[in-house]
Amino acid sequence: MKTIDMQTMRYMNLLDTVAHVHASKCFVYNNTVYFAVSPKLFSRALGIENRNVSLISQRLEKRVRIIRDVEEDISGISKFIGAIISPVSFASIELKDNLLVLTAGSRERAATLIGRNKVRLIELNAVLESYFGKTIRII
Repeated sequence: MKTIDMQTMRYMNLLDTVAHVHASKCFVYNNTVYFAVSPKLFSRALGIENRNVSLISQRLEKRVRIIRDVEEDISGISKFIGAIISPVSFASIELKDNLLVLTAGSRERAATLIGRNKVRLIELNAVLESYFGKTIRII
């Protein structure tokens, strides 16, 4: 489990104040603040016509996405990664020990997922390591 820093705590408190929903996970990926909430509370977290997302985004002056929290099995982790990297898709994902092997499907997708100077790959690795204890490799 990840240690929560003060900035992350502020983000989570803002979601709680605006939407009255507690986020189980909160992280920044690709300059976007992500909140993972229980599937039961997902629509409440979004708000009517995504008002809560818009309000939080305006207050933080950052892009905000709310995603569903998942189980810690391979299909759950696959859905979690898919929600984070959306709209980019991937062909498949396999679990080998604590290493997730993500097959991008094309060089362009792989390049998009890795990012310039491996920035997105490093960010995604940090997220997966802190919440699931796994690292990722993109091929």
